Amino acid sequence: MNDGGSGEITQLLIDYHDGKREVLDQILPLVYDELRAIAGMYLANERKGHTLQPTALVHEAYMRLVDQRNVDWRNRAQFYGLAARMMRRILVNHAEAKRADKRGGSEPHTSLEDVTIAFDDTNFDLLDLNEVLDRLAALDKEKAEIVEMKFFGGMTTEEIVEATGRSTATIERGWTFARSWLYKELAGGRTR
Repeated sequence: MNDGGSGEITQLLIDYHDGKREVLDQILPLVYDELRAIAGMYLANERKGHTLQPTALVHEAYMRLVDQRNVDWRNRAQFYGLAARMMRRILVNHAEAKRADKRGGSEPHTSLEDVTIAFDDTNFDLLDLNEVLDRLAALDKEKAEIVEMKFFGGMTTEEIVEATGRSTATIERGWTFARSWLYKELAGGRTR
């Protein structure tokens, strides 16, 4: 992830948190490409013809991010992690609204095909994944956060270490457990 050079994004986020609202216009150009990449990853797993476009997703997530008043911005990795979580929530809300609009509200879920342990080239229903990720969060919130940052945020292990302050070994163990657990839960959903 590009930091705009020498911690510029981190400093701008800290300044913004400290009440310097004028830096807001300086932040978006520095984070836009990375937020667009995160949005692209999310939407790549969505059905064809999705009505929400990457640009709209980026702008909605960005506005929600900068509206956060109780976040102690520590670094850009934390910012991108929270961005990934917000984009997930926006897409889930969008999917839930679409499902509710359908008669009976029970659109059939997309079946999982060739689910791999690393989630490469998976075809899944976002609402199914959200439900399973929520169950993981109830079991272990930290592991669910690792999944959001790595899978949805496209963050590396090192970036997650930076964002969370946890050790590399802790993040790697958490990712290994979470991948296996999610695989089992998602694959089991096909037979339910």
